[in-house]
Amino acid sequence: MEQYLRCTVTIDCDQESIREAAQRVTKDLTTEKEKAIALYYFVRDSIRHNAYAPLYIPERYKASVTLKEGNGFCQHKAILLAALARVVGIPSRIGFVDVQDHRLSDTFKKMIGDIDVFPGHGYCELYVNGKWVHVSPAYDLATCQKNGFVPVDWDGENDAKDSPYDVNGNLHIVHINDHGCSDDFSYDELMGYYMEWVAGLGVDWNELKNKGESIRQTRSWGEG
Repeated sequence: MEQYLRCTVTIDCDQESIREAAQRVTKDLTTEKEKAIALYYFVRDSIRHNAYAPLYIPERYKASVTLKEGNGFCQHKAILLAALARVVGIPSRIGFVDVQDHRLSDTFKKMIGDIDVFPGHGYCELYVNGKWVHVSPAYDLATCQKNGFVPVDWDGENDAKDSPYDVNGNLHIVHINDHGCSDDFSYDELMGYYMEWVAGLGVDWNELKNKGESIRQTRSWGEG
């Protein structure tokens, strides 16, 4: 399990801020399960979901940067959870899954080619009590309550995946293609996959990237 406990450039669990946060959140907790649950809810709710956080800045994916900013999208939050877990000896890995999100805003759709299918949605897997468990900390409770999403709760034992329905029973997030997990995050691999995806749509990469960046610059918040 050493590879799932090591510090990396992005899963930078050797940073003092990461170590301090992990130890503070799990203080006085004794079992692996209790610690994992506490860290999950810390990332889910204390780090606000920001769909318009910077996408094309490799530094922004570092766990310590997401912790400092206090917000991020799915990949940022999954990486942070992985780093915090490693501090307290819980093996972790990063996964990606393509999803159809029936609740995407029109503004966000413009950034991904005017469709509701989103590639590379990030999640985390934690090794707790002898098994890998899928957890998705992307949407904080406040965001869920504001938008009518079903919060992803976790009992520390079973998978906690994004809900396929919202609170009104309408379709929300449907997993389409799971790419599996890795012990580290690769910005280059993720961008390469995005480029292949966009090419498959018949859309020019630079055109879509520039459109997305112009939207992010006006919609992102909480940076710095």
